[in-house]
Amino acid sequence: MRIHHIGIAVESLRAAVPLFAKLLGRAPDAEETIEEQKVRVVAFALGESRIELLEATSPDSPIARFLSKRGQGIHHVALAVANVSATLAELERAGFRFIDREPRVGAGRERIAFLHPSSTAGVLIELVEEK
Repeated sequence: MRIHHIGIAVESLRAAVPLFAKLLGRAPDAEETIEEQKVRVVAFALGESRIELLEATSPDSPIARFLSKRGQGIHHVALAVANVSATLAELERAGFRFIDREPRVGAGRERIAFLHPSSTAGVLIELVEEK
């Protein structure tokens, strides 16, 4: 495993993208909307990992709920795995709780699944199966 990306919830991509572009010294590498998750994502590649800025596209989205409770900041840490389904099965045997029992499609059309933060020391963990 390795860190695939760190997701950062932001109120506004319009405000956050220039800030991170200035911080990192370059423009973002990708931008997409994931309708199913009601989120717009802007990604900056950093070596083998990346930073993803996440903006809600609807007031009832998970990112909007996160922002209303906690404000802007780190939303999740994503780990790259070879096979999300196999990893979920291993983690279930180890006693972890899930938000997603079955993989779904995330940014970049990669298969993803989230672990429940109650079983990961309060950190939302995303598993990402790389293509």
